[in-house]
Amino acid sequence: MRHKKAGRQFGRDTSSRRAMLRNLTANLITHERIETTDAKAKELRRVAERLITKATRLGKVAYTAHGELSPGDRARRLHAERLVGSYIPRWGVATDGKKVDIIAKVMIDLSKRFEGRPGGYTRIIKLGPRRGDCAQMSLIEFIDAPPVADAPAQAAEPVAAAEPATPATTAG
Repeated sequence: MRHKKAGRQFGRDTSSRRAMLRNLTANLITHERIETTDAKAKELRRVAERLITKATRLGKVAYTAHGELSPGDRARRLHAERLVGSYIPRWGVATDGKKVDIIAKVMIDLSKRFEGRPGGYTRIIKLGPRRGDCAQMSLIEFIDAPPVADAPAQAAEPVAAAEPATPATTAG
């Protein structure tokens, strides 16, 4: 019986599961929305929201410059940064190829953005089954993520008419 055993196993051992969730969390923070399976999105929500809550509980200390903080506030911020950094990697790569400091983004950008909000920082949108294995897919994003820029509809190029196929003739 699995009474009081929270979390999904995903058919993986602990280190593989933790690595997968670390990478999903880092990608969610870097790109602000990712597409994944329903089960992974639901588990990712637990992890990501706990990390953001650690930063938002600091209040203004999270995004104030280090020079303006008292020694006690510096210690609180450093402790929170180390707790967040113990789970996710420090650096990520954005879509445009630039390096992103993920921990600074959590501590400065996301904590300021969600300062007055008591949880519920992410939204899961069901996308339907994945082609190939029919796994249920979802889009997980921060609730105030910038809208997706729709690609302009491109006019389809007319396809040149191919030569009509002639029936093959057999010799002999």
